[in-house]
Amino acid sequence: MKRILVVSQHFWPEPFRINDIVEGFTQQGIQVDVLCGLPNYPKGEWFEGYHYTSPRREHHFGAEIFRAGEIPRKGNTGPMIFLNYVSWPFMALFHLWRLPGNYDAILCYNTSPVLMNFPAIVYSKWKKIPLTSYVLDIWPENLYSVLPVKDRCLREIAQAVSDWHYRQADQLIAMSQSLKQRLVERTKKDPSKVWVIPQHCEDFYAQPMEDAELSARYGKGFVLLFAGNFSPAQSLDTVIKAVVQAHEQGAEDLRLVLVGDGMSRPQLEELVHSLHAESYILFAGSTSPQRIPCYTHFAQGLVAPLSASPDLGMTVPAKIASYMAAAKPILASMDGEGAAAVQEADCGYTSAAEDVDALTQSILRLYHDSPERRQTMGQNALAYYRAQYQRSQVLAQLQQALLGRSDTDTTR
Repeated sequence: MKRILVVSQHFWPEPFRINDIVEGFTQQGIQVDVLCGLPNYPKGEWFEGYHYTSPRREHHFGAEIFRAGEIPRKGNTGPMIFLNYVSWPFMALFHLWRLPGNYDAILCYNTSPVLMNFPAIVYSKWKKIPLTSYVLDIWPENLYSVLPVKDRCLREIAQAVSDWHYRQADQLIAMSQSLKQRLVERTKKDPSKVWVIPQHCEDFYAQPMEDAELSARYGKGFVLLFAGNFSPAQSLDTVIKAVVQAHEQGAEDLRLVLVGDGMSRPQLEELVHSLHAESYILFAGSTSPQRIPCYTHFAQGLVAPLSASPDLGMTVPAKIASYMAAAKPILASMDGEGAAAVQEADCGYTSAAEDVDALTQSILRLYHDSPERRQTMGQNALAYYRAQYQRSQVLAQLQQALLGRSDTDTTR
């Protein structure tokens, strides 16, 4: 039986796609151990049943979980996020001895921070096990979307630290060809050592669900939906301003429902209040990923924004895949790969990142489209999801990258 060590600061019950990847591996008969942190994302508060000292060892998805401590990102202020970023990689080093060993491969599921690669690198060198880093957030560029670092010296340090971490991995996985090119340029790795594998979408996003209570509360009128993390990288203020403009330009029954939470929520709530838009811009709070289809069910369109950054534009956000699986039109307010995917699929309308006026026009265009046109765009989205982002395909590609076992090898 093959055995994989997964290293990720974030893991179940936090809602990250590595959860589904681990479950998929175990379903394929692979033994998986996970080295991760204590769940506190996104609010920075311990999840129910967890605190700093326990539990440190669990079983879930058929995998064995080893948890190392971390400083929670309580309040989501810059200093607390920084402490969270540096604390877990350091504390995880003291838990490497707990791991059973005898792994065939190590996978670092590298969301932010890049520093979570460090314990994986140390264990890889110590035990001479090949390490593959799945680059979900490119650093230091993604860091600057959360913490506005302006000092040139600090930026040079962040660049050097990030590049060092990427170079230490035996293989890298990028989510797009443009990100692969960037990683090859920065690390000087042989291009054959950098795979291109998109983020997959869990199957449940493609299963329609109806909740009569939610539909009655939020589903009246013409509903646009955003579901995800409220962070500066999402540029949700652009969406709010565009919805207000569209409402003022005749879309009187337009509503925006925001599902999720995060560090930007207080500022977004204040913006909605200042624009006197509380009656049609609604904060629905957090929910589990499995419940998102209950919200997409009553929406006429799904909004996917990003901040204006060529670096963020190098990847297709995971949100695009889950939106496509919902078979609804997409309004992509972003640059780069994500917008290109929506255009290629012909499943919605795109506008430049942070362009409020252009997004307003996209909203009005969708608002005035016929129901048949919106249905066609939704079916185009579903077809593209099935061709590009379905779980079984991506899991096969990951297995090929890590273990050399798959019937599908289209990722080089």
